[in-house]
Amino acid sequence: MRTWQLVTGLFAAGSAFAVAAYAEGDGGHQEWDYGAEHGPEHWAGIDPAFASCGIGLRQSPIDIPDDAAADASGDISISFDYADGAASIVDLGHTLQVNPAPGNRLDIAGASYELLQFHFHTPSENTFDGAHCPLEVHLVHRNAEGRLAVVAVMVDAGEAGVLDGLPRPDQKNVPVPLDALLDPTDLLPAERDFLAFDGSLTTPPRSEGVQWVALREATMATEETLAQIAATIGPNNRPTRPLNGRPFLAGD
Repeated sequence: MRTWQLVTGLFAAGSAFAVAAYAEGDGGHQEWDYGAEHGPEHWAGIDPAFASCGIGLRQSPIDIPDDAAADASGDISISFDYADGAASIVDLGHTLQVNPAPGNRLDIAGASYELLQFHFHTPSENTFDGAHCPLEVHLVHRNAEGRLAVVAVMVDAGEAGVLDGLPRPDQKNVPVPLDALLDPTDLLPAERDFLAFDGSLTTPPRSEGVQWVALREATMATEETLAQIAATIGPNNRPTRPLNGRPFLAGD
């Protein structure tokens, strides 16, 4: 078990909560995807429940400006409390999702969130100063009140990492157990400077009030692994949305 502690601060509160057991790709029975007819620019009109896709002021993903850390309005403390455990991977159609064992936790400014799942977007949804990474991992957590917190980890081409060992399911919606125990800590880069901000889910219904933590350094996977994941799920990224004056908090 490994724990990482940062300086103490306060997290910017959202205007609404995203609640319930969130699974990427869970948009009800309504048809949505990333194509021309039912893609991101049309999500708001597919179902009344998706209205925030078009009118929300704190939507995700975003472009994180190069000067965001220098201009941050304050600091925040987070700690990861992850450990080895059994896990499975499932192809949901819109993404690959890994379901870890219960008990992995994230602490944000004293509030505890349990890791529900992590999933992939290719290329990255959030950008740094307009630049995409080939892949982005979203580690989705939920606290006792149902509020969500997402840790965004960028993935770039380089040396082999934990993602290179993940199997590729050959059927949709059928979980495949991992052969080895998984420690979600291995998804995180060595340097964990981050920026925190308020946002939303990145798929319908795009509910706002999600706490985001974007790590500034990328983790690594081989080019072969990145290509395999992209061939399985991508492209599945929504274009970035306006900041609308949202502040950033920083930690290092």
